[in-house]
Amino acid sequence: MSAELASLALALGIFMVGFISVGPNILSIIGTSMERGRPQGIALALGVATGSGLWATLTVTGMTALVTAYAWTVTALKILGALYLAWLAVKAFRSAATSSDQLAPKAAKGGNLFLRGLTIQMTNPKAALHWIAIVAIGLGPNAPLWVGLSLILSATVLSILGHLAYAITFSTRPVVAFYNRARRWIEAGLGVFFAFAAFKLATYRS
Repeated sequence: MSAELASLALALGIFMVGFISVGPNILSIIGTSMERGRPQGIALALGVATGSGLWATLTVTGMTALVTAYAWTVTALKILGALYLAWLAVKAFRSAATSSDQLAPKAAKGGNLFLRGLTIQMTNPKAALHWIAIVAIGLGPNAPLWVGLSLILSATVLSILGHLAYAITFSTRPVVAFYNRARRWIEAGLGVFFAFAAFKLATYRS
């Protein structure tokens, strides 16, 4: 496997693992599907997924422009991305060590849930940090154009499929209850993965 493909695979791995770590956006999708029905949950999920695709596009194009103009930004972005991943690892380990955290999904309000999901995702500062970490790994300073395009396309498709899966699968309380039972093991696994990703990004030499 080439260095570009290996970096791209790790970046997409970090992106996909992010779906397992249930945050406010996913909780809103689950709650909306449970309380307002799957069609509404799917509309919200598509809005969030579209926002994720836009973040991918903005981050890839923005980082490419920065690297072209200022070579030192590669190191700065890698440090920032590694720190963010390390913070995610600490957060996951702390969550795994507690027994009180339970999923508490709440339905999104409003009429046009697609636009609401898009707005929520595009105004989420954590999404920006997450994408900086992903792109810092997947897009080296000398990466060819196809790597950036592949990252955008793959992440967008995975975002749509992942958020739709939550809207459909987690729309029933038994599934939520199962996740709650397995949550601590899931969070521990996430902590290990994010710690590994932070180390790889911090020690990566292009």
